[in-house]
Amino acid sequence: MNWLWAIVVGLVLGLIAKAIIPGKQQIPLWLTIILGLGGALLGNWLAGVLGVRHTHGIDWIRHLLQLLGAVVLVALGERVWIGVRGNRHRVG
Repeated sequence: MNWLWAIVVGLVLGLIAKAIIPGKQQIPLWLTIILGLGGALLGNWLAGVLGVRHTHGIDWIRHLLQLLGAVVLVALGERVWIGVRGNRHRVG
């Protein structure tokens, strides 16, 4: 069941990241999920480094770091995707 939660978290973070980044990203849903999941892992790692991974109550700082990681990875991933696939799939 943990893998299902990982997919859900990756999807939610990836979609929120795509909504935050200006413009329309041309990456497929499966890549959005992977990059969102990677952002969650990156945010968890950074929260551990900063010493805020486990706090009392809701871990708002950790969640914000996860979202920040997802935004960075989705933005970079979209650049790589366009570079690999070419501009033929880019709209606008």
